[in-house]
Amino acid sequence: MAQDDGKAAGAMLAIGELADRIGVPTHVLRYWETRFPELRPLQRSGRRRYYRAEDVALAGKIHDLLHVKGYTVEGARKALSDSGDVAPAKPSPTPAAAGKAGVPVADLIALRQRLATAIEVLI
Repeated sequence: MAQDDGKAAGAMLAIGELADRIGVPTHVLRYWETRFPELRPLQRSGRRRYYRAEDVALAGKIHDLLHVKGYTVEGARKALSDSGDVAPAKPSPTPAAAGKAGVPVADLIALRQRLATAIEVLI
């Protein structure tokens, strides 16, 4: 059975092909290799990376966790290591509803208002 790019379903993909398939730059895949020990493509001469079918599936799961569901890298690592179950008990907030530190925006606004009130009392 052939894929869209003319390769067989079980054929290995070069890093650029996988990057195009899941929609991330190649440097992101190389970064994921440093953070997710399960993602280990074959490296042939010239250090060219070739991803097997299981690597392609794992990269797709990582992409889904990080870019679709909004997990942090650490949260995605934990989700992948939890006995194959990719849904953690308590998912992290989505990027639209969370600040840079992963705290919900509503909590940050409430904290800001409490601080402003406390400062007014002191002045």
